[in-house]
Amino acid sequence: MSATGEDSSPIALLLGINEHPVAGFFLLYLVITLLTILVYKLGFAKKLPPLKSAIIYVLLVLGCFPLTFFGIGLPVAEGLLCAAAVLIIYKIRLHQSKRNKAENL
Repeated sequence: MSATGEDSSPIALLLGINEHPVAGFFLLYLVITLLTILVYKLGFAKKLPPLKSAIIYVLLVLGCFPLTFFGIGLPVAEGLLCAAAVLIIYKIRLHQSKRNKAENL
């Protein structure tokens, strides 16, 4: 079974999953894992003790493996990219709002 443009997500094809399936899969896994960690850090991370943080990151890395299978045919990486962009814009606007509020006081 080979991945074609008809049944693969654009990022999976960009990473070469149709030419080199194994290397493309691991590149897609890396991209999904990094984007998941970024979204977690931007939107959901709290200050935790180091052991609890390590457990969360290990579970994130393990949980990205099934997401990668879905990411071959579904736009998982694209959705994570959009979520990261929205959270980055939110954090920038929040920082500007807090800075403006502090200057006005």
